[in-house]
Amino acid sequence: MIPEEITGEELDAEAREELRTLPKDLAALVARHLVAAGQLIEDDPDLAYRHAKTARRLASRVGVVREACGLAAYHAGAWSEALSELRAARRLPGREELYLPILADCERGLGRPERALDITRSKESGALPKEERIELHIVESGARRDLGQFAAAVVALQIPELKDRRLRPWSARLFYAYADALVAAGREEEAKDWFLRSAAADREEETDAAERYAELDGLEIIDTVDEETPEESSEPESPLTLSFQPPPDTTPAPDPEDPEPEGESD
Repeated sequence: MIPEEITGEELDAEAREELRTLPKDLAALVARHLVAAGQLIEDDPDLAYRHAKTARRLASRVGVVREACGLAAYHAGAWSEALSELRAARRLPGREELYLPILADCERGLGRPERALDITRSKESGALPKEERIELHIVESGARRDLGQFAAAVVALQIPELKDRRLRPWSARLFYAYADALVAAGREEEAKDWFLRSAAADREEETDAAERYAELDGLEIIDTVDEETPEESSEPESPLTLSFQPPPDTTPAPDPEDPEPEGESD
């Protein structure tokens, strides 16, 4: 059931334009399912996928619907369905380079890291925007780890953006992936520094970088939630905090003049 407050007008103008190929009432219904899928995709990916599949059943020839269904399938862990839907969307004009990192990650999810690497090396990958290219490097590193190529997984992430002194939208994820690759390669001391950098960059708390650092350093995570009810609590606080406060100078940014991160080599 679609929440009543969703009208379908929440879709962006480009998506609504694509839906105009449908009868008016059908377009409105499909739009509402797409909006519901988008709103639920992080918190309830399975329900989001059900909404997207309903939209696909109603309008399978509309590109934005196939894209939405593919993305919802990806978030729900339905790798094969995500591949099918996003490949169908990419056959449409103007979408040839969309979602390469997701396609590669789906191949990993299906246990086919070699195919994931083929995507990362494809001609289309060179035309991606910077943020998507970085995501593709992260997937490549994961595929190398799947194949037991741990040193190569580290090297795959030694890209110029790793040394950027300014925080970027991708910094937390890139630093985290690099730390993870270092752990897999048995270089845990170096990994601790990069987990700290990731935690410092992760303002939206999308990763567990601080917890990973604490685990490597033998520190405890303590639960600070008491028995206060919401009415009794004067201000909200995070349910988990670290039992340490790292000094500010423990997370220096990489020096862009250095040829590579300290302690690294190809």
